[in-house]
Amino acid sequence: MNALRRLGPALFAPVLAVVVAVVISSVVMAALHVNPLRVFEVMFDFGDTPSQQVTALVVIVNRAIPLFLAGLAVAVAFRMGLFNIGVEGQYRLATIMAAAAGAAVSLPAPLHVVLIVVVAMLVGALWAGIVAVLKVTRGVSEVISSIMLNFVALGLASYFLTGPFRGTAAGTQIVSTKEVPESGWVPSLNGILGALGLANPPRQLYGFLVIALVAGVGVAILLNRTRFGFDLRASGLSASAAVASGVDARGMVVKTMLLSGGIAGLIGLPDLLGSTHAYTTNFTAGLGFLGIAVSLLGRNRPGGIALAALLFAFLDRSLVPLQIADFPASVVTIFQGTIVLAVVIANEVARRVTRRAAERGTAEATEAGPTPGPGLTPPPGGSTDARQEVQA
Repeated sequence: MNALRRLGPALFAPVLAVVVAVVISSVVMAALHVNPLRVFEVMFDFGDTPSQQVTALVVIVNRAIPLFLAGLAVAVAFRMGLFNIGVEGQYRLATIMAAAAGAAVSLPAPLHVVLIVVVAMLVGALWAGIVAVLKVTRGVSEVISSIMLNFVALGLASYFLTGPFRGTAAGTQIVSTKEVPESGWVPSLNGILGALGLANPPRQLYGFLVIALVAGVGVAILLNRTRFGFDLRASGLSASAAVASGVDARGMVVKTMLLSGGIAGLIGLPDLLGSTHAYTTNFTAGLGFLGIAVSLLGRNRPGGIALAALLFAFLDRSLVPLQIADFPASVVTIFQGTIVLAVVIANEVARRVTRRAAERGTAEATEAGPTPGPGLTPPPGGSTDARQEVQA
């Protein structure tokens, strides 16, 4: 029962957001003379053969991996009240630098992968660190600086791709860096699918899934089971109270943004080390901005972010079958947009419901408690209500 009470408020907002998004999207599709039931039927059609069905699932999981990492990067900053809108630029710049570093060296397989991952995390952390330094030294809003640095990062990535890191000949249609040697690739997990008795799909299930899961578990432990996580969450709830309790607020801003940027540096690696093996002009874009929606829907918790990433990956995968069935691709965009709008409203509703429930619980506890009589004194430190407010 206690577990259900804890999960109830956490699940209320995401479930409400998805339901509202389905209703609004259905109304919009009906207004556009599109049958919403037929649209949902196409979206949930994974094929007729086991190979087609497993392939569809692999596509969804592969897409969910970078979305999950993007949601984690955004959530770490959100938990402290910071808005890292620069995840897009951080992962794009980190990916091209990691691709160039991976192509420039030749190392044994495990070390080669580790080098690429470390370079990507360092570049992402350093780029996010600029935002943190501007905030703590000059008071510059992280929203403004991170958005502006997105354009700088994309410009630098374009310069590096067409200049010093270019690996294709002049005149080619798609410009790319040099290919990362095979020792720098992350092996696929298709062998696990075969061991489970599933059909072996033509698509490769990214082995980076393991690293993403480790990152998610690590973030969960860091935020919920360490002093650093406590200080981070306390600073996000009340910066003044955290400072009064001895937390270095300026240092926490820098550390949090470095951690957020380091995770952001991993976003492009599943595609880089799993399929493309090079950074190209058509490398996957927009994952940083989608990460904001994924984090909001997942309520900034790794478990919720994983489910939200799977949902958004499912919607992205639906684009192709919808186009084949002659439905407009804007249907998916409408659904994603309504989810973002609905989750903001649902979070506010859930916050108010939780606050009122807490207020009712406090009032009931006060009424049920003993009143001080002639021979009784109030508890040390003030009234019960005051102590509850401090604990809250």
